[in-house]
Amino acid sequence: MNKNAVKKGLLPYLTLLLFFIGTIILMDTLNQKTNKLNYDKFMKSLNKGEVTELTIIPRSGASVYELKGKMKNYNENEIFSLKVPLSEEIMAKILDSQEIYKFKLKTINDPDSSMFKLFLFNVLPILIMAGIALYFIMKQMGGANKSMDFGRSRARLSSGNKKVTFKDVAGLTEEKEEVSELIDFLKSPAKFQKLGARIPKGVLLVGPPGTGKTLLARSVAGEANVPFYYISGSEFVELFVGVGASRVRDMFKQAKQTAPCLIFIDEIDAVGRQRGSGIGGGHDEREQTLNQLLTEMDGFGANEGIIIIAATNRPDVLDPALLRPGRFDRQVTVNLPDVKGREEILEVHAKGKTFVKGVKLSNIAKRTVGFSGADLENLLNEAALLTVRRNKEAITMAEIDEAHDRVLMGPAKKSHKYTEKEKKVVAYHEAGHAVVGIKLEGANDVQKITIVPRGAAGGYNLMLPKEETYLSTKKELLETISGLLGGRVSEELVFNEITTGAHNDFEKATKIARAMVTEYGMSELGPVQFEHQESSVFLGRDYNKSQNFSIQVANEIDEQVRKIIHEQYEVTKKILSENKDLLDLIANTLLEYETITKEQIEYLVEHGCMPDEDEEKDESDFKELSLEDLTLTELKDLAKEKNIKGYSKMNKEELIKELDK
Repeated sequence: MNKNAVKKGLLPYLTLLLFFIGTIILMDTLNQKTNKLNYDKFMKSLNKGEVTELTIIPRSGASVYELKGKMKNYNENEIFSLKVPLSEEIMAKILDSQEIYKFKLKTINDPDSSMFKLFLFNVLPILIMAGIALYFIMKQMGGANKSMDFGRSRARLSSGNKKVTFKDVAGLTEEKEEVSELIDFLKSPAKFQKLGARIPKGVLLVGPPGTGKTLLARSVAGEANVPFYYISGSEFVELFVGVGASRVRDMFKQAKQTAPCLIFIDEIDAVGRQRGSGIGGGHDEREQTLNQLLTEMDGFGANEGIIIIAATNRPDVLDPALLRPGRFDRQVTVNLPDVKGREEILEVHAKGKTFVKGVKLSNIAKRTVGFSGADLENLLNEAALLTVRRNKEAITMAEIDEAHDRVLMGPAKKSHKYTEKEKKVVAYHEAGHAVVGIKLEGANDVQKITIVPRGAAGGYNLMLPKEETYLSTKKELLETISGLLGGRVSEELVFNEITTGAHNDFEKATKIARAMVTEYGMSELGPVQFEHQESSVFLGRDYNKSQNFSIQVANEIDEQVRKIIHEQYEVTKKILSENKDLLDLIANTLLEYETITKEQIEYLVEHGCMPDEDEEKDESDFKELSLEDLTLTELKDLAKEKNIKGYSKMNKEELIKELDK
């Protein structure tokens, strides 16, 4: 625990305690009524026997006694006080009266002669009151200083408690090689200066969210073992014009004192957007901040040993002056990981987690196309949470599979009940996608089919590319469209009716077809790009598209998009008509099992039935799960182990009832 924090926390309470002590002492003094008597009146009261208490206090340094006491008619908090000359005659009269009337008589030493009592009764109350006043004054001054402190840099210096190195960064092999030069320069700058080489002043990390840009920047600082300042771009911009520029100056001033060092600016697009554009004029505060940043990075002043690393997922909106050589000299693109990178990332995040034998991270990597590093971390975390929820001691593929579906589609709605007709329609819809994926080489490969509702979808068909490639051919795009249309065509062929279940399929298919016509030049209109994104930064990235064509060409584009969709619709209808038996087989299997995997689909296509697992499963494999969590196949296997008669013809609810007995 921070001792300074403890002291700061106790200081107000100690001050408050002293305040109460001083208040009590002061109140006692103020509440006591003191009557000033003269000598004659005191002697009259003494001779009449009206004095009940008397205290004699000799005063050092003065030839007087101070007399304090009470009379018979006084209240509890009322006393008298007077001073008399130092005389044996007066003392004799007091003693004679005390012998007659027997009142309380007490003689004490002079309190002025005791330094402690002098401090306690005279100095301490004044000090307490002065301390309280000083405390509140300093507090007000501190608040005023803070209000005037908004020009200070908000960059925070990373502590060395959680040091990140390249070992903690997986799946970014080429990216780590790009930034390794920065580490060499920070460790031994003389090696570069000897040959006249100038290290990049700034490195811009560009890529989708969650791909590890911030982690890569932290690892550079960890490998170089230098101070690492980090700040968000939004922390520069404030209400008052000039504050952001002041913070930039202060940030570089701090960095110079600890050079060589690294400065990491996250989401730099918040402050580095293009200047002088937008409706309604510019933004003076943000533009001044950007101008100051440009000056500090490559102006008249030298910032030797300071390297800036910035991250953004929107490089298209950045000001060109920020990206020129001498400022951000190098751009490092941090893309989504491929299958090898995903496996490496999974190995990093699998540390500290317990898996059963047989769980292969390589298989998980193949099924997670398009996942970022953050997505993969979330996948394994969801699997671990499910494992705890199911009271299991190790993560199995069942939890990973469920976590994968949760991340993509949301939790399964087990309580949702289909009507028999809806269930059959969904089964044939998903089977239509599967058949087209099986029969067309360029269509996406079906990894899993389920008719259990998830999220807003009534069913779920996981279709992934057969191979991860950088380019797509026209044939592959057309066959992908056919795969998306398989659900609607299947509904039309079997039920002679169509439903709303294919709306998302149409959205994806239309987007691909329009891109083929307007961007890829894959239509009868020729290799011409008709549409491209307008760089209208302040209107929003997707607000406007540049359309360099006439109304007649726009009509032709619409015709070409419709032609592509209609032609592939006919291709899909022909495939499903020719493979009606396979369509019925997969749909009926889905109605019985609800969920089937890629391996089961392949066996189904080859043998015409679901695989019969001859290997006996130990009953302990199912003890960790509740019966409701098991699939129909697992329930039948468990019923077979328990020798339940007629189990093969039972549905899921009947099997659960029999196994519960």
